[in-house]
Amino acid sequence: MRGIISEKMMDEGTDARELPGNLLVAQSGGPTVVINSSLAGVVQEALNHECIGEVYGALNGLHGILSGQLVDLAEESQHVIRGLRHTPGAALGSFRRRMEAGDLEKMFVAFERMDIRYLFYIGGNGSQAAIHAIHGHAQKIGYEIRAIGIPKTIDNDLVITDHSPGYGSVVKYVATTVREIAIDDQSMGDYNLVSIIEVMGRDAGWIAAGSMLARTSGTPFDAPHLIYIPERPFIDQEFLSSVKKVLMQSRYCLVVVSEGIRNSEGNYVQVSGIKDPLGRTELGGAAEYLQSLVEKNLKIKTRTTKLGIAQRAAAHCASTRDNEEAYECGVRAVKAAIGGASGKMVTIVRESDTPYQVSYGLSALDEIAGKVKEFPQAWVDESGSMISNNFLRYVSPLIQGEVEVPHKGGLPEYVHLLGAEKFSKKVAAGPGGYR
Repeated sequence: MRGIISEKMMDEGTDARELPGNLLVAQSGGPTVVINSSLAGVVQEALNHECIGEVYGALNGLHGILSGQLVDLAEESQHVIRGLRHTPGAALGSFRRRMEAGDLEKMFVAFERMDIRYLFYIGGNGSQAAIHAIHGHAQKIGYEIRAIGIPKTIDNDLVITDHSPGYGSVVKYVATTVREIAIDDQSMGDYNLVSIIEVMGRDAGWIAAGSMLARTSGTPFDAPHLIYIPERPFIDQEFLSSVKKVLMQSRYCLVVVSEGIRNSEGNYVQVSGIKDPLGRTELGGAAEYLQSLVEKNLKIKTRTTKLGIAQRAAAHCASTRDNEEAYECGVRAVKAAIGGASGKMVTIVRESDTPYQVSYGLSALDEIAGKVKEFPQAWVDESGSMISNNFLRYVSPLIQGEVEVPHKGGLPEYVHLLGAEKFSKKVAAGPGGYR
């Protein structure tokens, strides 16, 4: 199931001198079912290099770095490290907030005290911006550290890299769920049922587009019938006309919608009014907005399904290829840092679709941080409500293979970092515990 992997890595601007010191790795942003596979890759590769002393993990991203909440990953059993490769969530914990004034200075006091010379941050756009800032500050003050970003996001919106670890698994789950709901809808519909499935995607429609994989026959009226993404303005009347057209030929109409769809004025069609830790308006309710349109204007029975966190936590439906590439990104990050690279993010470079072949590269973080890779307009049909078959050549290789998850008592069995559990217990102990 492995794609062909090239050994080439970009190495411009690196310093190949041996740099003895300790390693620190952190995770941030929304988890994926393969973010821990990247962590396993970092840990297992780090143990191969004598110049790396201790291997630490920061609990809850930047918070752990700033507060000194670190665990010794080299003390974890190999059973646990291997088990990370099929365990969802962020084993080190995650964190969402922007850097504040003084954070960098505090970090480097901690880095110097603990002799941190290798830093890896597994995350999406915000995480890559953070590691970019850390690398820049290190250069400014003359502190030797090799800081590498490791890509992670179900949204697939990191630029330069062909795709991001986490994306293949989320669309495998979404497409599977859409196909199963479609079968249920086919049983219940009588040319009078509309089913709306809301998926994640604030600024980019990659996840919603991936539901296209659920189609079985390739006919225009195979589910999903309509797909709406943030990159195209959502027009109420066009949507209603499309629903009516589908129901003239199908027993039901199944719609997949990104949570971040916007109207022609560029405003989200539905927001909660609540701000998240990054200061962004929390989304949710796009499916209900579409439901209200249908029920008010077409008087048709409509039901909604919001996949929510389930879509990024479904380890039982992970892609083997996604899992392997996530692990390899962790391994390549360590190798790049040992080779002298810093201020870079590991990228996946697609060499060919058939056979599927990738290589791994490095790209400067200043070319990645703060940028969003939108879904290509060339892959959206003229109606704006369906994805072209050309997209399937891109996405199909990413969902291949099923990760074998061990079971106990009929349910999946996952692992936990012992160090993280011990630390949590000491913090919870109050006075006398860690602060």
